[in-house]
Amino acid sequence: MKSSRLRLAFAAVATATACLWAAGPVMAKEPLKIGFVYVSPIGEAGWTWQQDLGRKYMLEQLGDQVVTQIVEDVPEGADAERVIRDLAQQGNQLIFTTSFGYMNPTIKVARQFPDVKFVHSTGYKTAPNVATTNARFYQSRYMAGVLAGHKTDTNVVGYVGAYPIPEVLQGINAFTQGLRSVKPDAEVRVIMVNSWFDPGKERDAALALLDQGADIVTHHTDSTATVQAAEERGKRAIAYHSDMQKFGPNAQLGAVTHHWGPYFTRTAQAVLDGAWQPDQVWGGFKEGMVDLEGFGADVDDGLRAKLKAMEEAIASGQLKVFSAPIKTNDGRVILAEGALDDDGLNSMDYYVEGVVGKLNKG
Repeated sequence: MKSSRLRLAFAAVATATACLWAAGPVMAKEPLKIGFVYVSPIGEAGWTWQQDLGRKYMLEQLGDQVVTQIVEDVPEGADAERVIRDLAQQGNQLIFTTSFGYMNPTIKVARQFPDVKFVHSTGYKTAPNVATTNARFYQSRYMAGVLAGHKTDTNVVGYVGAYPIPEVLQGINAFTQGLRSVKPDAEVRVIMVNSWFDPGKERDAALALLDQGADIVTHHTDSTATVQAAEERGKRAIAYHSDMQKFGPNAQLGAVTHHWGPYFTRTAQAVLDGAWQPDQVWGGFKEGMVDLEGFGADVDDGLRAKLKAMEEAIASGQLKVFSAPIKTNDGRVILAEGALDDDGLNSMDYYVEGVVGKLNKG
């Protein structure tokens, strides 16, 4: 009887062990599936290029805990909604939608997939499963304006813009404030191309600005066309989104750049840990999300040191980019004392003194 019980016990242990071995692969934790929606081709530089560098950084940091799926060159609007929904249906548990015009499609799809986490870049709408992120581009834009102020001879700088929305206007106005802190009589001329990525329109706008007397051009658009136009004309440029020196080795004075990798990594790790929250992150120099880099050979050590000190002052809060007095270019007083808060920045709908022309909001 005793031996029979022993045989039964051994059999039970053997059966349990076999079950554990069999269950092992099934019980292994599946990697977190993460989708990315890009507004333009990845290319070799620009907004989407920087987003994709951030994705690759995240993969390096988290290894086989995550897998990613990307869809590039997705127009804003109905196509975006379709792509975002498709990524959710394919089992992506975290989806980064990386352009302003993806905001409403992201919110709409998020309602249909309450268990999926979404992060929308540059927007302001949240939901229980939708967070937002943005970089304080205007901080490094101000410094770029200071750089331009030290290098312009004509006192005219050209700016190729995408759309007249607060994000773009912050950059134009911060750049102008920085420029005029060095050259009080300098002016900024703007052409909006009504597109985030249209190399042909961007090139035409840059050439038109150079024809208007600009000896430096910059841009808030996704392609390298503005830098290349300056290179062709023997003029100077300040790149945006990423370092574009290879496209304008003689033209580029510097580059306002964005850095998403640590943020993507923290966000994915929070989902893995079950600690994700639908927060709103707006990071600048302090958080390492923006930079001014890629300086040209003629930006000497003294000027670089001045810019570095300015970066540190902005990061610490000692220097406020939008400090009073702030006036529009038609004389209206926006701020008589203090500094603009985030609500003021996010409702910006004007050009500051020094920007030429009337803002077309429609």
